[in-house]
Amino acid sequence: MLKKSSQVSPKPETTLLSLMNSYCTGTFLKPTVSSTNLKRLCWCLTLGPRITIQIVERLREDILAGKLKSGSEIKDALKKSVLDLLEKKGNKTELQLGFRKPAVIMIVGVNGGGKTTSLGKLAYRLKNEGAKILMAAGDTFRAAASDQLEIWAERTGCEIVVADKEKAKASLVISQAVKKGKEQEFDVVLCDTSGRLHTNYSLMEELIACKKAVGKIVRGAPNEILLVLDGTTGLNMLPQAREFNEVVGITGFILTKLDGSARGGCVVSVVDELGIPVKFVGVGEGVEDLQPFDAEAFVNAIFS
Repeated sequence: MLKKSSQVSPKPETTLLSLMNSYCTGTFLKPTVSSTNLKRLCWCLTLGPRITIQIVERLREDILAGKLKSGSEIKDALKKSVLDLLEKKGNKTELQLGFRKPAVIMIVGVNGGGKTTSLGKLAYRLKNEGAKILMAAGDTFRAAASDQLEIWAERTGCEIVVADKEKAKASLVISQAVKKGKEQEFDVVLCDTSGRLHTNYSLMEELIACKKAVGKIVRGAPNEILLVLDGTTGLNMLPQAREFNEVVGITGFILTKLDGSARGGCVVSVVDELGIPVKFVGVGEGVEDLQPFDAEAFVNAIFS
């Protein structure tokens, strides 16, 4: 997993290894290593202030107590701290599809985060696992969104429900798709939604309407509401996640765009604060480049 994101090549002066080396002489820590130095290490990983403070306090105590005596030991302790957090607070990484059919998954997020693309890749993955998939083109706000999803439907061999008129309500399109999914015994209905800023309250309320419409057709649906987070946005993903979760109740994250220089370390802060797991990561443009989240592989990648 994350084989592509492991090829990240940040500037030499900001790499974890260079910072480690600057704090060590041979295999031993320099006596001048301070909390500030440790904070620089965490900021290099873009973990965010809250996590940084927690980790630095813990490591500083271990260093003063003589438990950590080399740069490599600090790095291993950092990795363990981040991994423990992800496994403790974000451990339910499997999709929870329940026993009623169809299972309904809503994909939500801000503009440009890779929402529709992630839905297409998820459809491909689920279909390859043997599920009968129906797509719902619920992004009625962006003119090209339905066309984009129709391309994904053709590419993955899935059926799709689109609006039968311009400016149709998203909740209507999605409810029609769920009804079809129920009548024709589809296993999963994947619902695209309009990309929106978390500060756009009218569009955020549209999500509430979509969620209610789905629940009226299939009790307990939607089974999953997955928020797509752009791995290049840094700490901006935290207020996004807070707002979307408050409005519709997010059940998991899809972390995208980890195929370039982005490490996505800020998602650790999101998982820590909200207790919501990362379920998938996008590591490229290919149809197979949406991978189940593996906490250990992710931590190894952001520390590479």
